[in-house]
Amino acid sequence: MKELIINLDGLNCAHCASKIEALANKHENVENAFLNFVNKKITVEYSNVSEDNIFNDIEKIVHKLEPDVQVSKDDNIDTECSCVCECDCACDNHSTEVVNPIKKVNKELVRIIVATILFLPAVFLESNKMLSMVLLISSYIIIGYDIVIRAFKNLISGQIFDENFLMAIASLGAIFIGEYPEAAGVMLFYRVGEYFQDIAVNKSRNQIKSLLNIKPEFANLKMGDSIRKVKPDLVKINDIIIVKPGEKIPLDGIITEGASSIDTSALTGESMPIDKITGDEVLSGSINQTGVLTMSVTKTFKESTVSKILYLVEKASNKKSQTENFITKFAKYYTPIVVFVAALIAIIPPIVLKQPLYDWLYIGLTFLVVSCPCALVLSIPLTYFSGLGTSSKYGILVKGGNYLEALSKAEIAVFDKTGTLTEGKFNVSEIKATNGFNENDLLKIAAYGEYYSNHPIAKSIKEKYSDNILRQNISNYKEIAGYGVSADIDNKATLLGNEKLMIKNNIKYEQAKDKPGTVLYVSHDNVYVGYIVISDKIKEDAKDLVKNLKLAGIKKTIMLTGDNKITANYVKEQIGLDEVYSDLLPTNKVDIVEDLFKNKHPKAKLLFVGDGINDAPVLTRADIGFAMGGMGSDAAIESADVVIMNDEPSKVIQSIEIAKKTKSIVWQNIIFCLGVKLLVMIFTVYGNVKMPLAVFADVGVAILAVLNASRLLKIKFK
Repeated sequence: MKELIINLDGLNCAHCASKIEALANKHENVENAFLNFVNKKITVEYSNVSEDNIFNDIEKIVHKLEPDVQVSKDDNIDTECSCVCECDCACDNHSTEVVNPIKKVNKELVRIIVATILFLPAVFLESNKMLSMVLLISSYIIIGYDIVIRAFKNLISGQIFDENFLMAIASLGAIFIGEYPEAAGVMLFYRVGEYFQDIAVNKSRNQIKSLLNIKPEFANLKMGDSIRKVKPDLVKINDIIIVKPGEKIPLDGIITEGASSIDTSALTGESMPIDKITGDEVLSGSINQTGVLTMSVTKTFKESTVSKILYLVEKASNKKSQTENFITKFAKYYTPIVVFVAALIAIIPPIVLKQPLYDWLYIGLTFLVVSCPCALVLSIPLTYFSGLGTSSKYGILVKGGNYLEALSKAEIAVFDKTGTLTEGKFNVSEIKATNGFNENDLLKIAAYGEYYSNHPIAKSIKEKYSDNILRQNISNYKEIAGYGVSADIDNKATLLGNEKLMIKNNIKYEQAKDKPGTVLYVSHDNVYVGYIVISDKIKEDAKDLVKNLKLAGIKKTIMLTGDNKITANYVKEQIGLDEVYSDLLPTNKVDIVEDLFKNKHPKAKLLFVGDGINDAPVLTRADIGFAMGGMGSDAAIESADVVIMNDEPSKVIQSIEIAKKTKSIVWQNIIFCLGVKLLVMIFTVYGNVKMPLAVFADVGVAILAVLNASRLLKIKFK
């Protein structure tokens, strides 16, 4: 399977975009084609044919429907050219041509102005009907000739029911019945509406793209004693780069020299800068705020965090929601039906009821103008993409509109414990010494005994013990699976482990009861020294999690953990969860989720929040799987349906709120668009609507729907 991304510059018709996608999917060598209307790109997955052949076939499909659209391959990574300057250069691989989108807008504006200058005096020239007619026809030709030509070409190729066909038939029909002002006026008002619609759509596109403006444009590559500004995709692993204050960090790497405050808000939604020093890892897409950093690159640009995030967001629009798919199918059948109804309106009353042909033909033509479904086809995908962009702004990567729609219906929230509700970092919470030993003695013996272990419990004990450990005092170290470890410390036999280890070696010990954490029992020279409790700290923002989830519409909260019952119940009480299941293996978690599916309402959705590594089976089974991203963990980004970049469980609430607001705006647009069209259609049948109002019911409604969709980008979510 191969993939090709194609740019479609100048594509502003959402209805046409859906047709292009449908035709591309019918190609014999295309497995899947996804058209991203916001980014004006079509992604084609294909096989059994060369890239050039598939590109040429897609180009023919696009030009069949939209002749003015510029089709080009999306070559994001230039492996040869290293030029990052904006000036003319001699590099053969560097294109210096700059496409100015304003040129097209200005051209349309000039046509509108000229057509208006001809149209306005013609309307008031009642005394000279011939001159009035000439001016109106001239205005009509200037503003609408390309629509009529395109409609004729589409008619020949079998593409009938689009906005070009509807406007051409309606306006030519008006000319046929002698309504020259109506014909020119309808075409002019339609063009003005389209002009403002393009402005609104482009503004929304730019707003969405600005939320994802995290792609670095250059890297300062250190080459000997000099520094060269190059494209990030040319930098290799272990290369040294310099990042100055105010610059975006272009690649993932480790600081080898310097210290600075790093703004990670574009990745995580976290507004507070993070201080980084020599030896710390930093992620691409962050902004260096204060100091100069020297970094050793750890990932190529293609594998970097920023590149993966941009890829996920770009791909997200390919996974369409049920509502988007419904609207696409609805438009496919809606327009032909309305055209058929318009024809009946124009024909039946004059034939059956012997009423004037002129009146009913005018009504039928007006009915046609109203019927274009562009407002819906345009605003619904734009709303979902706005939702995806807004989520990214808050450090929540939702991998598709389908998951965003499912989130709005979530009623059951299931959580893993370690690394999700708790920090996943073990800390010594209690030390109890006995038999003449004090706490310092116990901690020292434990630290020496765990010196060679890499287990998280061992690390927490060694961190707690701040003194140096003399390795020559440790011998005969041995790990005992399922029990703990044994070693000789200062030539005395030492045991560190669970109760079973004490019992097995006949050590008389004091049982630690009801301790929320892992208990490590220690004996030294066959004498029980005491125990140490190691626990996992609950995340700060998890404490109000359940209360806020209930407010967001979640009816049941559950925790699944492999930890013991005492620890699990402690976390449950601290957070206020409804149910908890402990001592679980990954397969046990799947079984519990399956039972939850059997007992939930069919329309209710279940979400699971885990670390994205150990919980892969449950993440896959859930309706919506959340992975804690760990500031860009590869495993987390590649798993699950939603990635939380800063590991805060409260982001689950934020994502639900964004999803519900997105759904609300989607339905506002659906009800508004269909409601206005239906009302105008009803009044049209009774002869109370002129064509200009019908134009408003088409392009005017589309503009308002687009503005409503872009409103999502300005809403603040706590």
